[in-house]
Amino acid sequence: MSAIERSVSGWDCHAHVFGPYHRFPLAPGRSYTPPEAPLEQYLAMLERLGLSRGVLVHPSAYGEDYSLLLNVLAAQPQLRGVIVTRNSSIAALKDLRARGVRGARFSHRAGTGANFSGSATFDDLLRMKGTLADAGLHAELWTDCKVLPAIAAELRRLPVPVVVDHMGGFDPAAGVEDEGFRTLLSLLEGSHVWVKLCVYRNTLKAPSIDAGQPFHQRMIDVNPSQLVWGSDWPHLNVKPQPDPTVLLRAFRDWTPDETLVRRILLENPARLYA
Repeated sequence: MSAIERSVSGWDCHAHVFGPYHRFPLAPGRSYTPPEAPLEQYLAMLERLGLSRGVLVHPSAYGEDYSLLLNVLAAQPQLRGVIVTRNSSIAALKDLRARGVRGARFSHRAGTGANFSGSATFDDLLRMKGTLADAGLHAELWTDCKVLPAIAAELRRLPVPVVVDHMGGFDPAAGVEDEGFRTLLSLLEGSHVWVKLCVYRNTLKAPSIDAGQPFHQRMIDVNPSQLVWGSDWPHLNVKPQPDPTVLLRAFRDWTPDETLVRRILLENPARLYA
């Protein structure tokens, strides 16, 4: 790890920015229209959390227009990016890594309407796997524990690392012995699959965010070296919106070993997004 990496205070590995819309308009035919959440607000949130690096995930509401993301990455070299694309040509992905992009996001979630318009599918991922490998990009997957058992074998065979976001969409009511969650843990055991510790969306129907602690603990018990943390700012389509400081505090409270806190907030993302 370089001197620069040792000096940073940590990473937020999952966030989005939107706008300003007069410069970066959203795509027609999108599934949602979020309020503006510009870069300046995100950087202020990072500072409030005491973090200095971040990963911005390109929203499907922008289609395949990466103007905003690439503009931000050029201006803020401490940030990294993840795109959404269905284009399997190496020409479309050429030079993206040099511009700060580290992965491409795909959606494979249970339920009608769960996968947003403009998102890339699991079939897109299977079709693009070789291109991603050639471009030096990993695959990020927005999925849930209901569908994971059916695709686990294919995930293991992919020639690129896989980053599962939102903690695999576990169901607190199903418990940690649920087949889908156990599948996620089995994927996490090796060095091929990573998981983003981003708990709150999975606990919106639970009495409190604490319903996610047993799932957090099991993941740490299985393989803390493949975990990173994300705020999911600006918390799209969630009301009331959570306070990112509360989310980070929950992560720290549930991870009492400071060595593990440092590994998950700093060392692991430095490897994944270097």
